[in-house]
Amino acid sequence: MEAVLVSEQKTFYITTPIYYPSGKFHIGTAYTTVASDTIARYKRLRGFDVRFLTGMDEHGQKIQEKAQEVGKHPQAYVNEIADAAKKLWSLMDISYDDFIQTTQERHKQSVEKIFKHFLDNGDIYKGEYEGLYCVPCESYYTETQLVDGKCPDCGRAVQTVKEESYFFNMKKYSNKLLKYYEENVEFIEPESRKNEMINNFIKPGLEDLSVSRTSFDWGIKVPGDPKHVIYVWVDALSNYITALGYGSDNEELFNKYWPADVHVVGKDIVRFHTIYWPIFLMALGLPLPKKVFAHGFIMMKDGKMSKSKGNVVYPEMLVERYGLDATRYFLLRELPFGSDGVFSPESFVERTNFDLANDLGNLLNRTVSMMNKYFDGFIPTENLEATVFDAALKAHAEEVRVKYEESMEKMQFSVVLSELWSLVSRTNKYIDETSPWVLAKEEADKPKLAAVMANLAESLRHIAVMLQPFMTSSPKRIAEQLGLDEQLLTWESILTFGNIIPLNTKVVEKGIPIFPRLETEVEIAYIREQMQASIQTPQVETKNEPTEVPEVPEITIDDFMKVDLRVATVTACEPVPKANKLLKLQVDLGYEQRQVVSGIAEHYTPEQLVGQKVIVVTNLKPVKLRGELSQGMILAGSHEGILTLATVDPKLENGAKVK
Repeated sequence: MEAVLVSEQKTFYITTPIYYPSGKFHIGTAYTTVASDTIARYKRLRGFDVRFLTGMDEHGQKIQEKAQEVGKHPQAYVNEIADAAKKLWSLMDISYDDFIQTTQERHKQSVEKIFKHFLDNGDIYKGEYEGLYCVPCESYYTETQLVDGKCPDCGRAVQTVKEESYFFNMKKYSNKLLKYYEENVEFIEPESRKNEMINNFIKPGLEDLSVSRTSFDWGIKVPGDPKHVIYVWVDALSNYITALGYGSDNEELFNKYWPADVHVVGKDIVRFHTIYWPIFLMALGLPLPKKVFAHGFIMMKDGKMSKSKGNVVYPEMLVERYGLDATRYFLLRELPFGSDGVFSPESFVERTNFDLANDLGNLLNRTVSMMNKYFDGFIPTENLEATVFDAALKAHAEEVRVKYEESMEKMQFSVVLSELWSLVSRTNKYIDETSPWVLAKEEADKPKLAAVMANLAESLRHIAVMLQPFMTSSPKRIAEQLGLDEQLLTWESILTFGNIIPLNTKVVEKGIPIFPRLETEVEIAYIREQMQASIQTPQVETKNEPTEVPEVPEITIDDFMKVDLRVATVTACEPVPKANKLLKLQVDLGYEQRQVVSGIAEHYTPEQLVGQKVIVVTNLKPVKLRGELSQGMILAGSHEGILTLATVDPKLENGAKVK
């Protein structure tokens, strides 16, 4: 039986994880949030009363230590990151209803009541704990769970910790949890995550969980025993109900929206959401969430994102250069939700050019142009004569809508967009089949031409409606270019193909491309450059932060000797046309002249560079940037936005090898 997300009560409660404020949010965090936002928007479009929660997990030893490192009070530290998170979610048009911080009083008071309930109910007891502890993950592990003696989740070293602690009796609920899994087959998705939880954690025997700490004090104090701080998982997981007012004087939201329809989480925190959290809820006598959906990671070609590898992608860079809709589209189309996916500059640029600029953008531009050319900018409404191709287009639009609904309920976003793009492709094919430019030559074919124009507009309208959960501005821009009003962007309006025809709407005189085509080589180079810049980008943007030496992977002398560095003199320099950041340099290497294209125009004028001695990487594979051949790279250093060329003693001859 396939799992669905439809709520019987027409309410829909969806949550992201509450993110840990350890640094600047990268594209992986944005991926989780955009996916959750897409479902929230879809449910609103379908008429649901949606509650969408996100926020930050702000207590714990790691946060206290991070704040101390930068000379700040922990509250000031987390507030700065919370402000940055809200700014990012605003940039990405995330339609959340509530942003909870676990340092907020509303949360703290409810968590204290939850902990006291556990104590009073006999679910918690005091003892002494000794175990292998990972500070970054704030988790204990057994010896057998370690990988090469290190944390199985993050790969860092663990430390032996011994302290007095309160424990939650997990064994008391393990059989009940297994029974719940059996009776609610859709509770954990993908199913492989459920098998992992059962085989790796439940069947070997659940250990009682340490739920307090005495080694630090940045957290919610245990009621009646303030030397103990409530441990992160009781504290953090409870946010899903405390944000609804559970345990407060006003539980109206809790009574309306709980249980959650879906918790969206990364696969690294499945255990906490599908074992600890359900058991806590059972102990509270509360219904369990209907679903926990654990997505995979965004990987890079060389593995996980890492500052030391220079492969971190920040969403601000993509949004500011390529637009929000292109960024959201890529994340949800390229990466199968539930599995790991790979980000590469090449795939991002290709998706934008082929899917958005070529397929969808060109379809809209052609349609608007033909409306203006053949019907003075009006969508025809009268004297329509069907062609032999119309029925197939209409049937395909209906088929796509049905498959869209089925896949959206399963949160299979890449499948949904693939289906939707089949309608984009089918509509482009319809233009080729009907050949409007041929029909326009004969007056007798004018009714068929009118029907073709109306069907093109109607197909684009269906596409725009179904794009709304994924893109936040382009559907409106499509509607504006077609002269449509909001009543034609509802879900109900696409249950029938042809609703556009009676309205006699006028399209724009000349549509502006909603997705301009990118120059492939230039943009791939730009994204790579920005990824490399992440090595110098501090993860936490705080004032008076001490300089942190970036972690750089070690290489051998053999690796270094592969790089050919040579002294050269810049003999000529000029800007690259239509490229604000690029300069085209001619360099004299002594034994030959070369052309190098470098992105340093914001820091140097051509006049400043001519005559300069520079260091050139000469054995890089040549590439074309904005149509200009680049046969190497000029070395430069960057700090706090200031870029300076690496230079050498003027006495060194051109071609001298730098060692």
